[in-house]
Amino acid sequence: MQRPVRFVVEADGGSRGNPGPAGYGAVVLDPVTGETLAERAEFIGVATNNVAEYKGLIAGLKAARELSPDAQVQVRMDSKLVVEQMSGRWKIKHPDMRPLAAEAAKILPASQVSYEWIPRERNKHADRLANEAMDAGKRGRQWEPSASTAVFSTPSGPPGDAAAGAAAARAALASGRTRTTGPEAEAASGAGTRTSGPEAEAARGIAAGAAATPVASGGGGRSHATASGHGASVGAAALASSTAGAARASGASASPSARGAARTSADRVQEAADVLFTDGGALPEAQAMLEPCLDSEASETTAAAAAPATPGWGPDMGAPATFVLLRHGETALTPQKRFSGSGGSDPELSEAGRRQAAAVAEALAARGTIQTVISSPLRRCRETAQAVATRLGLTVTVEDGLREVDFGAWEGLTFAEVQERFPDDLQAWLDSPKAAPTGGGESFMAATRRISATRDRLLAAHAGRTVLLVTHVTPVKILVRLALGAPPEALFRMELSAASLSAVAYYADGNASVRLLNDTAHLR
Repeated sequence: MQRPVRFVVEADGGSRGNPGPAGYGAVVLDPVTGETLAERAEFIGVATNNVAEYKGLIAGLKAARELSPDAQVQVRMDSKLVVEQMSGRWKIKHPDMRPLAAEAAKILPASQVSYEWIPRERNKHADRLANEAMDAGKRGRQWEPSASTAVFSTPSGPPGDAAAGAAAARAALASGRTRTTGPEAEAASGAGTRTSGPEAEAARGIAAGAAATPVASGGGGRSHATASGHGASVGAAALASSTAGAARASGASASPSARGAARTSADRVQEAADVLFTDGGALPEAQAMLEPCLDSEASETTAAAAAPATPGWGPDMGAPATFVLLRHGETALTPQKRFSGSGGSDPELSEAGRRQAAAVAEALAARGTIQTVISSPLRRCRETAQAVATRLGLTVTVEDGLREVDFGAWEGLTFAEVQERFPDDLQAWLDSPKAAPTGGGESFMAATRRISATRDRLLAAHAGRTVLLVTHVTPVKILVRLALGAPPEALFRMELSAASLSAVAYYADGNASVRLLNDTAHLR
């Protein structure tokens, strides 16, 4: 039996004014290779964000149908409103949306189409097409495929040259155009951020009803600031538990990742406001949109207030802050592959672990780049860190946020033993980052919040420096995952040996570059 053709459709739309000059973009992709199969974009005149988003969806589905009317299509959009309405979970109350939704539903049979919400930073291709369509409309023209810059060219520089690749990507972004309105535009020009207006007040009202935590937001028209970097690979979703305090922080002290996270929080609040004012006051739907801001459902980073951005930015971001990530040396539990977190026996290094610590100390001394040594409070890390610091003539600073996850009742057990004793809890833990180990352990979601906050705090304190973080398997994997913008399940797809070295560079524009992963050459 022949397997069905499968496509991914990514679509977006935007309005400069909401309502205002609007356009949409859509792209059909091969889900296996990522190859672009078709692009669509159009300037549609004066319309709202939601109308433009629906128009983008319709264009993307029609393009997929033209390629293969029998294809299975997965639609990915950063509009929670469109995804939830087309999935049938939310009612369509606004009269302008109903005919558009009906048109989209008729293009392909419902059994062939599925919908998925994705963060805005993962929808850049369609977003850029929509920008290009609006720019063309401003010039009195329509978008032409030959003029599209939606797909970036391969970065120049030798293979593996992360700095050159990042610089090329930033240069490509800088040359692009941005549809930015409202407070983000004011911030980009140094005019500050507006936090009033009916949409912002309404969104804060929703947040107050959902949880007793205020959400920092920007009022005014919705914005897709694609060239701003979005905190890119450093992390995206805002966490409301720290947003309120961060909003009061000085812009000069906010880290690049925090600035990107604050922008994402403002995006979510603005989209919730769009639901209130565009779709007839759908309070439950708007509240649902704010859940990731309030309870970290899409937890990636701790947000801080966005500092005014400098207009125009080029490829030279100066020296990045580089975190060299060292997993501690072996303990007696390491070769047995037993769960060993922050809630267990806090074992010391074994003899093999001490030899590993001495070897990595020599390797780092030969490189001569480490300026600061920071360690998890657990004994195995402090002993590893002290071996390195002594060799480098530095002191060790202890950072509680670098501790390992608490594995609860699983501490000291092997995977097989946990599977035998707590099979349901183990399966839930493998299936969802929200699930915690048996007996009150720490979930990966909670650990991500903690480690993201620690990362941002250390970045603010060590800008432009090379810092050795001596920590554990989970913190290293989370930092790498966030830098790559990878999904939570990536935590189970990385190998980290005892006393291995990894490294992530964080640039001033909020982008991150993974430079090393699980290097054990010094142990051979």
